[in-house]
Amino acid sequence: MNNNMVPKKKILIIDGSNLLFQMFYGMPARIYNAERIGIWGVLGFVGALLKIIRQIKPTHLAVLFDGENENERVSIDADYKANRIDYSNVPEEENPYSQLPYIYKALEYLGIAYAETTNCETDDWIASYVKFYGKDSEVVISSFDSDFFQLIDKNVSILRYRGDKSVICTPEWLQEKYGIEPCQYADFKSLTGDKADNIAGAEKVGTKTASMLLREFGTLAEIIEKAEHIKKQAVRESIVRNQQRLLRNQKLIKLEGRAELPFEIDKMTYEYNGITTTEVLRGIGLK
Repeated sequence: MNNNMVPKKKILIIDGSNLLFQMFYGMPARIYNAERIGIWGVLGFVGALLKIIRQIKPTHLAVLFDGENENERVSIDADYKANRIDYSNVPEEENPYSQLPYIYKALEYLGIAYAETTNCETDDWIASYVKFYGKDSEVVISSFDSDFFQLIDKNVSILRYRGDKSVICTPEWLQEKYGIEPCQYADFKSLTGDKADNIAGAEKVGTKTASMLLREFGTLAEIIEKAEHIKKQAVRESIVRNQQRLLRNQKLIKLEGRAELPFEIDKMTYEYNGITTTEVLRGIGLK
């Protein structure tokens, strides 16, 4: 067969932990089954998952979760994600992870490949999939984690799922929103910081200033090297004062795609058969 006639793979990678938290805290009501098992997180997760599948129509699919392993980025900055809740002491009804075993059962029932990290973050796995398969396949990453913006290109987009208000983030979308290219996003976020990950940026540098600096100088390295040319004094002094922090931020935020993949692409083949959320919950014994 001529290579031009081979259908292009469409790979959907779902940030499972991100979707779990979105659904656990975002469902309008707490729902229990007949045995008084809390299932609202599972119900929301499976329902959203199937809607995303119907929207994207992938040929290959994986759902990836962050495990409880040590985070190597903490060795770069001890404050990295230090603001996150320790769920080991949280009551079950307030703990999203309490419903995770049922979500794993649902994924097994659906025949969807899934994995939990043991020596990296989900971001690193997803970056590796993009690096290995993004040149020859279409890749859609479903997540609200903005770190993935740096992976966007002509073949890679980010789905920010919110039902009918979902957004597909492309290079054009990023340019319109922030005025930068995807390859500049890690530098952009290094400058502005990230409250979600407890990463402090440079004072006096918000999103508009960071965008302006990157349009003028191109990269964080050039901004630091040519800081004396920054016109606004307060911004210039902040860049000079925080240059070590900014370089450290870049190491925390940059996704290199060096993590070993949990499974190869042939383990991710998937074809949606029309199954419903109710059928999945019944199949795993929650209905």
